[in-house]
Amino acid sequence: MRVIKPSWLSHKGEQKDFEVYSCHVSSDGKRLATAGGDGHVRVWSTESIYNAEDRSYTKPRQLCHMSHHLGTIHSVRFSPNSRYLASGADDKIICIYQLESGPPTIAPFGTNEPPPVENWKTARRLIGHDNDVQDLAWSHDGSILVSVGLDSKVVIWSGHTFEKLKVLSNHQSHVKGITFDPANKFFATASDDRSIKIFRFTSPAPTATQHDMVNNFQLETTISAPFKSSPLTTYFRRCSWSPDGNHIAAANAVNGPVSSVAIIERTRWDSEINLIGHEGPTEVCMFSPRLFHTKKPLENGAANGHSSGGALVTVIASAGQDKTLSVWNTNTSRPVVILQDLASKSISDLAWTPDGQTLFASSLDGGIVAVKFETGELGWVANLEETDKALSKYGASRKAMGIAEDVDGLQLENHSKEGERRGAESRMGALMGDFHPLPKDAPSATNGVKTGNATPNPASSTNGQAEAEPEKEKDSPAEEPADKTAQRVNELKSRVTITKDGKKRVAPMLISSSGTGQSSLPQSQLVGSNSSKTAQNDAPQTILDLSKPYDGLPEGGLASMLLGNKRKAITLDGDEDEEHLNKRPATGPRTIMRTTTEELEPATLEPPKHGVVPTPEFLRPAVLNPSIAISQVRLAVPKVRSHILRPLERGLLLEEGTLEEASKVPESVILEAKNPTAIRDPSRITATKRGTILWQDYLPRSIILVTGSKRFWAAACEDGSLYTWTPAGRRLINAMILESQPVILECRDWWLLCVTAVGMCHVWNIHTLSSPHPPVSLAPILEIAISSLQPHSAMPAPGVTSAHLNSNGHIVVTLTNGDGYCYSPNMYSWQRLSESWWAVGSQYWNSNDSSVSALQSTAVGAAPPKDGKHEEAAVSAGIIPFLERHTTSEFLLKGRAYTLQRLIKTLLSKDGFETFESSVSIAHLENRIAGALQLGSKDEFRLYLFMYAKRIGAEGLRGKVEELLNSLLGGVLREQKGEGGDEGKGWYSKEDDICGWDRKELLKGVVMILGKYRELQRLTVQYARILDLTLEDDIASDAMVVEA
Repeated sequence: MRVIKPSWLSHKGEQKDFEVYSCHVSSDGKRLATAGGDGHVRVWSTESIYNAEDRSYTKPRQLCHMSHHLGTIHSVRFSPNSRYLASGADDKIICIYQLESGPPTIAPFGTNEPPPVENWKTARRLIGHDNDVQDLAWSHDGSILVSVGLDSKVVIWSGHTFEKLKVLSNHQSHVKGITFDPANKFFATASDDRSIKIFRFTSPAPTATQHDMVNNFQLETTISAPFKSSPLTTYFRRCSWSPDGNHIAAANAVNGPVSSVAIIERTRWDSEINLIGHEGPTEVCMFSPRLFHTKKPLENGAANGHSSGGALVTVIASAGQDKTLSVWNTNTSRPVVILQDLASKSISDLAWTPDGQTLFASSLDGGIVAVKFETGELGWVANLEETDKALSKYGASRKAMGIAEDVDGLQLENHSKEGERRGAESRMGALMGDFHPLPKDAPSATNGVKTGNATPNPASSTNGQAEAEPEKEKDSPAEEPADKTAQRVNELKSRVTITKDGKKRVAPMLISSSGTGQSSLPQSQLVGSNSSKTAQNDAPQTILDLSKPYDGLPEGGLASMLLGNKRKAITLDGDEDEEHLNKRPATGPRTIMRTTTEELEPATLEPPKHGVVPTPEFLRPAVLNPSIAISQVRLAVPKVRSHILRPLERGLLLEEGTLEEASKVPESVILEAKNPTAIRDPSRITATKRGTILWQDYLPRSIILVTGSKRFWAAACEDGSLYTWTPAGRRLINAMILESQPVILECRDWWLLCVTAVGMCHVWNIHTLSSPHPPVSLAPILEIAISSLQPHSAMPAPGVTSAHLNSNGHIVVTLTNGDGYCYSPNMYSWQRLSESWWAVGSQYWNSNDSSVSALQSTAVGAAPPKDGKHEEAAVSAGIIPFLERHTTSEFLLKGRAYTLQRLIKTLLSKDGFETFESSVSIAHLENRIAGALQLGSKDEFRLYLFMYAKRIGAEGLRGKVEELLNSLLGGVLREQKGEGGDEGKGWYSKEDDICGWDRKELLKGVVMILGKYRELQRLTVQYARILDLTLEDDIASDAMVVEA
């Protein structure tokens, strides 16, 4: 081990050396970047550092220096491809430098800096933080750059366009550290709120924007146990992820009263290992980027198929305020080396070279130290293939797919892909002529790969005639004698058929059939004609849960459906009068035939290669009436599944899952429905808690859907019948018979919703045994007036993605085109609450996320009461934001919106469309207000009303302002108005409140918002006098905090 500390390797000043806050080594190991308190980023040659003691070394030491910050630079990081260099400072700016190929600029006149050797130019200046930028990190594929700072924000930037993709505000205090998972699935941030937060992400595309990142970068977990009493005096909390992806090392942890480095295990996200030994708080820890062998590997790298280098270990370095650098590996309980008093002040940053053998350390005394280890001191560096292999179990090399963190799931995936590969090899072997079927007693795992002592002889060709020789296998059954085989081949070759016109013709013969009497294609691909089971392929088959409506005719058209297909199976012996024993049925798949010595015969089904076939997820499609094919609306019907399980946890109905997952919460009540294989056997439904059966019942038909709440349970059957039970299992109502099979079954509190296959929505109140309205059809919202429900038409109609109930029993439906609807039981009509028109034309789209973040956003599902209050305290809260978020995800994120936005921008430049954007924005707010009033959504109604008042006041729309004030005044001055006629509703109601709010309070809020617009003061002053509003009231009252 060599410790190198050149005197010239520092940020020199006139009085003293400036503090060095950060250092980093490029991916090629040739450059060291340092950042200091002088506001300079300096790039050094690592080769000159290694040769600091060599007086004959004359190459440049400092390659470049950049001074584009206005303050202290806290972090500097090279991108993975070393194309970019990022620096963050206390001027709240992030600078991105790019290495250009041109000659470098000359150093400014009057400076003592050496002339630059490399041409690093400032490519971007990123503005997104409100306080000091404390740390930076690039993802391992370079797709994103993440910065953290003292403003408690985590800002994510595109690594290609450097556009701000997302801001995460999950931390409650300064964020001082960031590290990335080498498998590119997570990143971790460390904060002074004494926690580390793990965020899950998917690498964005180079052209990704903020809209694309709505559902990316989600908080996975928060780890706070190792940091409960950690001091807040450290300048950094730089954490590091191990190169094999298994662990995170977190600085500034505590173990009792002792400072330590916490080692956090992946997936479990807990810390059972602590590195203890530092006398002061640690500020930085850094894993070596390479894995190490504990023993010296052999030259060829392998012996008998096993790694010869012993166990694989990781190496970690840690340092901090005790001015001590310690290096550990995972094979020993004590440090490998301890360097005490390496600096006179705190060590601020550590950086390993890519080969894992050299460590650089920077400190606040202005010094930069290189620690170069000899081969074998830390271990023997493993090949990069070992690192890739370790990361592959976390899906590191799998792009454009879901994240699989479970090792068992990845092993199953690899096993499946191995089956695909073997199947492809066997099919290729069959096409190339070198595939030979295995005997029946051969091992099943080969699947087309030659095993044992089989030595097949290739068929020889003489004058174009094929001659086959028998295969010689030790373990094969008794073979025919060679003379009999040759005789049979000669018979095949001399087989002559006579056509109808009397001509003789030699029948063609498959070459592969002469040797074995079997087809050379993989037998597992053939479908037996006398089997009722599905063919078993090596590749996994996709199992859908829904049966799509059938709208076509069989092959051959209407005549084939009515008369059947009368064509006979082809025979080769010329006997046309002989009836074939196995006729192909009129409908169903074609039988795959095989050429034998005598004739064509149906292929037999081979047994599955991997033992017992598991029970399928579903048993069969639901039995439907054929007349549904001509129904105006046809929805997909769930298939009959063998097992349906829904857990109810503290009154919340959870999604379907496995019994193991549902049993994790002991208080959960689990409703299970089990359908029989035989269609005539009864189905069983059971409710259990903690493994104890609460009740069970039997139904005569197969169960398709189940739902439930803390009030009741419900199940819908294949024949369109609907059953309900109390929580104790007592039947509540006689079976309700519907016109078609159920498609969606949902409940909320006492309300029950069922949508059938013909698009009819039924709603019942189980408490009052009544329905708020007759069954209503989904046809109007499926655009039946202008669209065809044929899925193959040029413009197919939208489909239903979800149907829910709110607290008042209103139906809320979302569609695949992004639209959201609510059914009004008073007006017997569907009302559109959200649509893509507002998304592209309104300035208020997505403006409600922060404003209503405190509102209950789970109103579309069952929500528990909060703070002991009844659910009605937040009726319909969050429905409109939910529908607008659904519109965003269905419409904007699919790319269709960008075309419309371009069209609208073009439209705005035309004559007559100057007020287009303003009009659409106001109409959007009016739509929100009407929807909140219809749903009875109290908090959103007030919020949208104040936003609307502010907008029309700013636009100076006197007519709408006066009408709004008059509508709010409706119940306040009813004695003065004295109007007769029918009792009004909503805006025209004569009651003192509207949508749960006192009209006077709402009117006060609107008047206070409009009061600042002078052109409207003639109106607003009159209403202020009616309400007895004075300036003193405005100042004294704290109840008039208006959100707008």
